[in-house]
Amino acid sequence: MQLAIHGHRGFEDDPLYKSRRTLHTGAGLLTDRQIDRLNQLFADEGHVEVEATWGVYQRMIAAYREEDRSRGREAMVKLINDFGTGVPKALVEVAKLGRTLKKRAADVLSYFDRPGTSNGPTEAINGRLEHLRGSAPGFRNLTNYFARSLLETGGFRPQLAPVARVGPSATFGP
Repeated sequence: MQLAIHGHRGFEDDPLYKSRRTLHTGAGLLTDRQIDRLNQLFADEGHVEVEATWGVYQRMIAAYREEDRSRGREAMVKLINDFGTGVPKALVEVAKLGRTLKKRAADVLSYFDRPGTSNGPTEAINGRLEHLRGSAPGFRNLTNYFARSLLETGGFRPQLAPVARVGPSATFGP
């Protein structure tokens, strides 16, 4: 958005650049100074898309922060239905988000159905793979890369010695 409006990524004195952190804060946690900054930002007609996107973001945060998961799920279902279709053409990013939410609704809503869910384990494995990619570049053999990836993430347990079978068919000695 900053690039589209000003032709650059953001300078210290740009209002949108100054507000980037405030825009990621939940509405209930904003200070008076942050509220004033947002009001000044949203007063500019060039930031209508930012204001609409911020409103959607606040609704999503509210749904996830809802203590009663069933009410949070209802809020998220309503959000997905509201933004799945019928978004004005000017709000390109909101429309794209709406399509993605509609397509991935089951995944998004599963958070509310299963308490204690987290993507932490997935992120941990991704972090290990990123470390591997940075510390061992240049794999030419895809099989070696797969094996190394499995070793790095703990998904491959090499068997160093054959397992001895114990039972009627096992033979011991010469």
